[in-house]
Amino acid sequence: MEIRSSTVLPAVREDIELHTADGLTLVGELALPPEGRPVATLICLHPLPTAEGMMDSHVLRKAAYRLPALAGIAVLRFNTRGTASDRGKSEGAFDDGEAERFDVAAALEYAEFHDLPNPWLLGWSFGTELALKWGHDPLVQGAVLLSPPLNRAGDADLDAWAEFGRPLVALVPEFDDYLRPEEARRRFARVPQAEVVGVDNAKHLWVGEPYVRIVLNEIVKRVNPAACPLPTEA
Repeated sequence: MEIRSSTVLPAVREDIELHTADGLTLVGELALPPEGRPVATLICLHPLPTAEGMMDSHVLRKAAYRLPALAGIAVLRFNTRGTASDRGKSEGAFDDGEAERFDVAAALEYAEFHDLPNPWLLGWSFGTELALKWGHDPLVQGAVLLSPPLNRAGDADLDAWAEFGRPLVALVPEFDDYLRPEEARRRFARVPQAEVVGVDNAKHLWVGEPYVRIVLNEIVKRVNPAACPLPTEA
């Protein structure tokens, strides 16, 4: 069976709730490999909720549909405060990336309490800002950034990540609306361990199965290299 955009591979899927330090309940889902323990965990931070970003944004949804079975990776997705999807609406209200620090912390706390191994942050657009600003937790093994705008997160946040020392991979579309590869390499140069991967012909939203496959392979290459390249059939 060829893996297509709508393919859902086997996993152990569970609706979860996260509880923030400021008293909110966030809704989410955890997808685990169908057999055995995961080798690593992706904590997904979705695009801007005021522009329809949510835990079901297509790249994150496809990661949850495929990576537990194909790469042995657990995928934790959730709606940040005030964000709604088919899973439901998280409590609270959008705070432009500031109070969302508690949301990131709640996801990491959940991963630690449930013994999810080797957590990596996977941020997309607005989610990359959350990763850069609030992801400096000893539990975090590294971060993969999809279409980072470097808007809310600036040079001070990049410097903090440089000091943090964990791997940082930015996948930057050739035709991104906010930050393109050449400028991204200049901006991320202040993080010695950062790697910028320009993706030819791609756009900010990574629409199209070829670009989804590129993204998922680049993630797995860092998080579980033994599973790369991902198969195109299952």
